[in-house]
Amino acid sequence: MTEHLGPPVGEEPGQHRGEPMQLEPPYGGTAPYDLETREALERDAKEIIARYPKARSALLPMLHLVQSVDGHITQRGIDLCADLLGITAAQVTGVATFYTQYKRKPVGEYHVGVCINTLCAVMGGDQIWAELSEHVGVGHDEATPDGTVSLERIECNAACDFAPVMTVNWEFFDDMTPEKAKALVDDLRAGREVAPSRGPQRVCTWKDASRVLAGFPDGRAHEGVQAGPQSLRGLEVARDNGWAAPPVPAGPVDAEPPTPDEVTDPPPNEPGKPIGGSVKPGSQEGRNQ
Repeated sequence: MTEHLGPPVGEEPGQHRGEPMQLEPPYGGTAPYDLETREALERDAKEIIARYPKARSALLPMLHLVQSVDGHITQRGIDLCADLLGITAAQVTGVATFYTQYKRKPVGEYHVGVCINTLCAVMGGDQIWAELSEHVGVGHDEATPDGTVSLERIECNAACDFAPVMTVNWEFFDDMTPEKAKALVDDLRAGREVAPSRGPQRVCTWKDASRVLAGFPDGRAHEGVQAGPQSLRGLEVARDNGWAAPPVPAGPVDAEPPTPDEVTDPPPNEPGKPIGGSVKPGSQEGRNQ
């Protein structure tokens, strides 16, 4: 009989028998906000919530608001969102863990993204990532010890016409090379001001960018180049050839009536309420119901 060394089958090292397996560490930042910070967050949150017909729709910008204060998603930030939106902390956590812009742990003051999706990869994105990661000494979603810079492998930056592309706090740096990428990060770590290829005339900090994403403009949206020549090439071809979009029909457009079995309730449905339409037992809709 072979002796089994290590944890019982199905359990992780350090996991006690009977305890649920922890796939991700719990969120940090459990200490309550101080009174001044909490009051400021609640003021901003009320402004955000007022933009939406349902309070829970404000969750995405609310999470950016949390990051603008804490630098990443914290347990106290999750609890704040749940309290103000009238939903559970589990619902907030489900959203925060789904989108990669919400960070589980602190990132650098300047968060540098390298696109490694198909087009950027074949244009040099993979090589940029390999050399930059070695140059900085950190990997994916890791920050330098001084907290200045963090790196992220990004699946798509939605700027394929400028491949290979990078971002710093979501501002674009186009047509990059390994040498340009390393020089960019060196400038950021040295405290030198850098300007993106398009958009504002300088890169703001991670927390400032998070506040903008929460819906509080910094007044710099119209600085710099808004669209590069690659993006405008199609428009130029259309104008040269006299092409135009079909005219919009005059008057109201009649909507097609829903079919008898069509689910017509707008998602997401309120917790505990069944979705509309008839559903088959065992279907995804039935499980949701």
